Amino acid sequence: MAALTATAPARPRKLLASRKTRVGILYALPIVVYLLVLFVYPIFTTLFLSLKNADGSLTLHWYVEALTGVNLSVLFTTLRISAETALLSLVFGFLLANAISRLKPVWAALAMLIVVVPHFISALVRTYGWIILLGDKGLVNELVPGGPFQLLYNELGVVIGTTSMMLPYTVLLLYGVMRGVDRRLLAAASSMGAGRVTIFRRIYLPLVAPGLASAGLLSFILSLGYYITPALMGGPNQTMIATLINQQVTKENQWNGAAAQGVILLLLTFAGLLLVKLVSSLGASRKKRSNS
Repeated sequence: MAALTATAPARPRKLLASRKTRVGILYALPIVVYLLVLFVYPIFTTLFLSLKNADGSLTLHWYVEALTGVNLSVLFTTLRISAETALLSLVFGFLLANAISRLKPVWAALAMLIVVVPHFISALVRTYGWIILLGDKGLVNELVPGGPFQLLYNELGVVIGTTSMMLPYTVLLLYGVMRGVDRRLLAAASSMGAGRVTIFRRIYLPLVAPGLASAGLLSFILSLGYYITPALMGGPNQTMIATLINQQVTKENQWNGAAAQGVILLLLTFAGLLLVKLVSSLGASRKKRSNS
């Protein structure tokens, strides 16, 4: 026992004495410094700023303020619009990804290219494109009879804009999941007399359910902190957390309150990422059980 205790501290020294280990640490050092300076330090600085009072003492005043009154209403608005965006992204993303996954590889690659390429265009340009399309004199109101309809500067306009921004992520995720579904299972169920609705409900939907959950959560998380489209296409009643943080910093010079809002948004994002991880692990374990 004593010999084991004596040799235990020697193991890290022996490990560090290895040239391979020293070279690995040397290669990893710039990445570690990069993460510490550009990620860890700003997060802890923001956290400390959110707990700091005007006289330098620690306080929870900014969090109380962020979770009451108008700020709480903004938080609920953010959650609601993000949930609506995630739901619509799932609906349209599912239909689009399902159609593309049934195409031949060449045509599927071309269709995915059409879906992905607009994502590389500036979000600001795409948002102004939607403003032109949905305006009172825009193409939508010119083509649809009974107009003009109020499609901008309300929640409908914000949801349309944010859904278009999140749709490529949803399609990419769902397309990968749907391509991995063994079509022989569907053919076998059909040969045994199962109808299309039964095959979809009992076989296809359970197989793609983890991908649906991950895609929906990802769209929800990205929508939480989205700024450009809600700020340009929404009205005063559609103010979201990112817009509120910008107003507190640029107009009110209230960095402490903005920091508290940022920490709350970060915690919501972490919670969503944990859910994505949980759903992914559950889906992997279910797929492993089905294969075995």
